[in-house]
Amino acid sequence: MPELSTLTFIWPRLLWLLVLVPCLLVAYLWLRRPRRSAAAPWMDAQAGTTPARPYAGSASRYAGGLLMLAGLCFLLTGLARPQAVLMLPSRMDTVMLAVDTSGSMRANDVKPSRIEAAQESLRRFIEAQPPQVKVGIVTFSATAAVAQPPTTQRDELLKAITDLQMQPGSAVGSAILIALAQLVPGSGIDVNQILSDAERAQPKDRGRALAPTQEEPGKTRAEPGSNKAAAIILITDGQGNLGPDPLKMAQLAAEHGVKVHTVGVGTPEGVVIRAQGVSQRVRLDETALKKIAELTLGDYYRASSATDLRKVYDQLGLTIRMQKHQTTEISAIFLALGMLLALSGALLTFYRSGRII
Repeated sequence: MPELSTLTFIWPRLLWLLVLVPCLLVAYLWLRRPRRSAAAPWMDAQAGTTPARPYAGSASRYAGGLLMLAGLCFLLTGLARPQAVLMLPSRMDTVMLAVDTSGSMRANDVKPSRIEAAQESLRRFIEAQPPQVKVGIVTFSATAAVAQPPTTQRDELLKAITDLQMQPGSAVGSAILIALAQLVPGSGIDVNQILSDAERAQPKDRGRALAPTQEEPGKTRAEPGSNKAAAIILITDGQGNLGPDPLKMAQLAAEHGVKVHTVGVGTPEGVVIRAQGVSQRVRLDETALKKIAELTLGDYYRASSATDLRKVYDQLGLTIRMQKHQTTEISAIFLALGMLLALSGALLTFYRSGRII
């Protein structure tokens, strides 16, 4: 499906041929004008009949000719060699859902709460996926773990969403890392080493200390976003405080061509939650989530209400299955449509009057 906003022409000067269309329209209407002799009214009176209206049924009489002219427009446009960016179904084998189960997800600025709204929308998203698409679930709080390996069994996925357990802490980077390892097994990602390095590193040195991959000599990195068979959807309020640096892990995902779509759940002003006698205001931190999506060529969505969250997952389903491809010449589409319209118009005119013009 071409995006019409990206339509351009390789030979735009040939579009001047379209000025022939109004000339041909005038000629066609002249040839098809009603003709009655001067004696016709006298003959009608002698026969006792009412003179026919000259333009009765003119719309249907001209339909065939208008179809042929429309076809000619498409044919002439096709000669200018149009091209556009195509939106085509993309092969998608596996989607990993990384779900924040930290204490801040209990906040009720998204009704009934951030986590409950996320659960409901995730159920809807899972049920909407094509049968052949595998979906996996990673949950994260102080640590991250695989709640459900990638599967096509929707019942198992829905059960995993229902059984989410809330814990303190938020290891956003760990979630991206473990989800990525599920999507690209055998890629050489040493998950345990990266997690150990992050645990030993001081917070101020964490981003610098990590070496996400041990790059092999001669090994080439994938282009960001080039892996069309896999994607990660990160659902969180963005307040990561443990584990590997999320931006380093996003860069690692980009090096494997995997997009990370981020969904920010909550509101920037946040709300105050109380746990174990401590009060804390928890806000949606969009900065890191936008950067993660940008690094991997994914998309960022803010979900400030349950309704927004449902719309986000509807849009995410389309984003994952439909991808922009390179600019492609679509002359054949215009020429085929032009031939179809012209032939249909010629047949209709011949059927009504026994002639093409």
